[in-house]
Amino acid sequence: MQFDPASTGFMLIASTLVMFMTPGLAFFYGGLVGRKNVLTIMFQSFASLCVTTVIWYLYGFSMCFSGSYGNGDILGIIGNFKESFLAGVNLMDPSTMNPQVPMFVQVAYQMMFAIITPALITGAFTNRVRFPAFLIFLVAWLTLVYFPLVHLIWGGGLLAVWGVKDFAGGLVVHVSAGFAALASVLFVGKRKVEDSGMHNLPFVALGTAILWFGWYGFNAGSEFAVNPVTTAAFINTDFAASFAGPTWLLLDWVFKRKPKFSGFLTGMVAGLACVTPAAGYITPASAVLIGILASIASYIAVTIKNNAGLDDALDVFGVHGVGGFLGTLLLGILGTAAVTFPGHDPSALASGIVDGNVGFFWKQFASDLLVAAYGFLFTLGMLWVINRITPVRVTEKEEVEGLDLIEHGEVAYL
Repeated sequence: MQFDPASTGFMLIASTLVMFMTPGLAFFYGGLVGRKNVLTIMFQSFASLCVTTVIWYLYGFSMCFSGSYGNGDILGIIGNFKESFLAGVNLMDPSTMNPQVPMFVQVAYQMMFAIITPALITGAFTNRVRFPAFLIFLVAWLTLVYFPLVHLIWGGGLLAVWGVKDFAGGLVVHVSAGFAALASVLFVGKRKVEDSGMHNLPFVALGTAILWFGWYGFNAGSEFAVNPVTTAAFINTDFAASFAGPTWLLLDWVFKRKPKFSGFLTGMVAGLACVTPAAGYITPASAVLIGILASIASYIAVTIKNNAGLDDALDVFGVHGVGGFLGTLLLGILGTAAVTFPGHDPSALASGIVDGNVGFFWKQFASDLLVAAYGFLFTLGMLWVINRITPVRVTEKEEVEGLDLIEHGEVAYL
């Protein structure tokens, strides 16, 4: 088998970029919390780097990508476990995503997605969850929620056969994590101790920069090749974030009378999350529209959350859940066959309402509802079970002391 060096090399770089997003998320979340809980929230992201890798090797990759609907998987929902421990995966095996790239590259690239997705959820229950409970949650959520969704949509499962599209993780990553975050907030409840809130805005800015940088690998890399669609995904990623940031800034300026840097950064991330499912299926003009709508929708969601008294500490649901949900819907409207090139696989296209394909929009809408409900309900049930194994929530006294000292015996600042 002769592999394409350009695509293989690019995908290794893209894998590295996506891996780098998880430390970026640690800085983003670390800056947003109070000084007594910085290490705890950052530790949770770094823990996912290693724990998820172990689970991915043991059975995660196999659950996601072994077999397909009607061809060896289990009910079109999960893989068949034949590639657990990467059994039978050899150096010269071609990827199922692109036969010109080795399977090992697919193993690595998709593993980086698995690492960051549960780490996103941690921003919702910051300052409140014990580390042992988090570790159990991490393994259980990957196994019962994330891996089945990957197989359903990217691994040849039921939703893939039905024609649902998700270019880089709007459904698989952002909707699943966002609605899992909402379930976590409802189960864990509000913080009993008022948190001082964001303690280091430069950390947040650094984290945003790393996330944006890594998102090029996240979105452009999801074409799994070097071709014109790769460049479309790249530029669409940039346009969405670049228009989303100033939109949130203007909203803050109008409603809070101040142009807030924190809002500017949050808007960028909302734009990135929203364009993710559509990045390789839309024109740059559509990416601009998605960026603007992403900030407006997420801003409204965060405002409603605050007024309702829900303690989604770092707005995971409002930014990622709402952003991913909206982006998946907008793909059903704005997806176009114009984003292609001679020889491109027609089955890879996503033609929405702009191409006269109303049916595709309803498939995207139905998949949004299904993934949101699946992520929410399984997470809620999972936390209920974990709480009977080990307490999920810390005590009020421990909240006062801060989780860095209580849980880990360390502090970020002397």
